[in-house]
Amino acid sequence: MSTDYQQAREALGLQLRELRLACPDGRLTGAQLAERLGAGWTKSKVSKLENGRQTAEAEELRVWAEATGHPEAYDGLLAQLRGFESRIRSWRRQLASGHKPVQDAITAEHERTRILTIWENNLVPGMLQTADYARHVFTRHADLMRSPRDTEAAVRARIRRQESLYEPGRTYRILMWEAALRTLVCPSPVLAAQLDRLTSVMGLDTVELGVVPFTAALKIYPGNGFWVYDERRVVVEDWHAELWLDDSDSIATYLRVWNTLKESAVYGTEAHDVITAARHALTRGRPG
Repeated sequence: MSTDYQQAREALGLQLRELRLACPDGRLTGAQLAERLGAGWTKSKVSKLENGRQTAEAEELRVWAEATGHPEAYDGLLAQLRGFESRIRSWRRQLASGHKPVQDAITAEHERTRILTIWENNLVPGMLQTADYARHVFTRHADLMRSPRDTEAAVRARIRRQESLYEPGRTYRILMWEAALRTLVCPSPVLAAQLDRLTSVMGLDTVELGVVPFTAALKIYPGNGFWVYDERRVVVEDWHAELWLDDSDSIATYLRVWNTLKESAVYGTEAHDVITAARHALTRGRPG
């Protein structure tokens, strides 16, 4: 978990503690507050929220403010929560209604972006995925996160976003590690069709597609996938959450990482050869 995120969570917890201690009818202990809050509340939960070990829900902030006699504090608490949630977007919260709303949110970022810089270490980027490949990715992620399945709606949203690949004035600077070409997150025939799709987009004026081969010497380890929107925002994906970062230092760091990885990449005919080799390995009945 990021230091900035944890510090923000602890700051919110401190505000909650101060409300408990400043209750108009006398300070409350954690156990007393839990009893006042009712079902689902325990002394342990109160402690975790106050010490930044658990993230509060908006409704929990509302009832906390009311139970401590400070209903007017709710708006400020909610603003604090929204402030750091806008940077650390947990999958549990994002996927509460399925993958389609997540796709819609990222589409809004795409629409205002002219230069999108992408690094992927183990998956074909969503901007280049076939519908069948995307379908398997969404299904497996929904299973892992135990989230509602709206697979077909999510696939349609992702595929519609790819229309911007054909819009003049946009640039997609995409780098992939060779592992992304060979990872069997779908059946072999689906991956084969996906690799064919990659070779077909290499000729687009808007796409700069590079591959870092397994045999390339790396100046930095592959790390997580990330997307830099112009030089305005970077989105980093992890197992628990997406990080949406807009501070200049973070953006500069990720662009530096991308440029370092690019030094090990191949383009054009050489990239085509790496993709073709992965495709031939599939037709021989093995992942390579």
